Amino acid sequence: MRFLLALLSLLIVLPVQAQLVPQSKDQLRLSYAPLVKATAPAVVNVYTRKVVQARAASPLFNDPFFRQFFGDQFAQGMPRERIQRSLGSGVLMSADGVVVTNQHVINDSDEITVILADKREFEAKIVGEDPRTDLAVLKIETRGEKLPYLQMGDSDALEVGDLVMAIGNPFGVGQTVTTGIVSALARTTVGITDYQFFIQTDAAINPGNSGGALVTMDGKLAGINSAIYSKDGGSNGIGFAIPSGMVKATLASILSTGHAVRPWFGATGQEVTADIAQNLKLPRPFGVLIAQLAADGPAEKAGLKRGDVVLAVGPHEVSDPQALRFRIATLGVGASANLKVLRQGREMTVSVPLTAPPEKPARDATEVGGRNPFTGSTVANLNPALAEELGIDSLAQGVIVLSLKRGTIAHQVGLRPGDIVEKVNGDSISLVSELKKAVQQGANGWVIQVKREGRSLSLRVGGG
Repeated sequence: MRFLLALLSLLIVLPVQAQLVPQSKDQLRLSYAPLVKATAPAVVNVYTRKVVQARAASPLFNDPFFRQFFGDQFAQGMPRERIQRSLGSGVLMSADGVVVTNQHVINDSDEITVILADKREFEAKIVGEDPRTDLAVLKIETRGEKLPYLQMGDSDALEVGDLVMAIGNPFGVGQTVTTGIVSALARTTVGITDYQFFIQTDAAINPGNSGGALVTMDGKLAGINSAIYSKDGGSNGIGFAIPSGMVKATLASILSTGHAVRPWFGATGQEVTADIAQNLKLPRPFGVLIAQLAADGPAEKAGLKRGDVVLAVGPHEVSDPQALRFRIATLGVGASANLKVLRQGREMTVSVPLTAPPEKPARDATEVGGRNPFTGSTVANLNPALAEELGIDSLAQGVIVLSLKRGTIAHQVGLRPGDIVEKVNGDSISLVSELKKAVQQGANGWVIQVKREGRSLSLRVGGG
């Protein structure tokens, strides 16, 4: 009985935690408004204008009666010019009018107009563009006026669950702000650009948001909104942004040289699978197994060997080849990549000085003439710099078909841009000069071996 009384007295004495009514406006109000006021003025609208050729179809010329006399030459109408307009978003990155946006927003544009949040309009010029990262840098003339801009944030400091804010111009309705969280990091299988390493967010991103800002809660740029996963064109809660680390490196390169120059690592590798991890006695599958090294390339000179497993670049673990390429690309030319490497069961550190991809051998881009299977094509010697521009294996060698003219012999025999010529009539081809010599000797026909999308194909062409 005494125990029950004591327990009752204890229950009466203990304070009850109850919900309290807000005692002030500050307690009642929770708002993103201060963050929006600080960041939204630095996000701009980007309008583009392009003149395209179109044919004005007339029902008159499709009438069978008129086609008796005029044939089909007017059936599709007379060609005329048409103005194609598109819109997107961009981010001011400096007070003197440097703007970063997506490359696909301004691709092939004849005119670009940047409209600030306060409705002022400026004509913009392209400083440089990089389709491989889907980034472009614009410049507007401010006549000395200082404009609001966003500071670059550290995308490596982001964590899944962090709050973020997306600012842009969806559907052309005007500047719009949405909020959400970082729902995933280091997405490497999205298939949007050549450098796969995206921030995923559930902040609503829609058409027109491309090129806009993904902002952290301290008002810094986390990334450039680039794409959405959607079946109907609207936001389904899965949006992707290019991390600020890549934006920073690409911006610096374009402002310095007018185009994006990324470091050359000089090695390629493959993902460490569960079986490989078990053989290497790794606790789990991660890292990149080095498969090939360029002779006298940065990786080989630094002491990296085939069979080494790259586990990390600096403090950042790498899970697959895409992650390794991203980490190398964001370091910049002239930096050193400090790699954690596993070699024969022992961990070690290898420092790789990063250089610009070399132009060796010289490209020697040549339009092939005469009468042979390559007539009408433009070919060039592959080198690391050209391979980087084209987005192919940086260790690829040989002669590559850059372009074809429609209706030419090269087009008719089935050659395609991107084909790498391996042999002509059994002779190995490594230089444009060797290709020109080989086709001149094929009067009785040619057997051409090319590599296309990783597969070797043979094309047989009769003599003329």
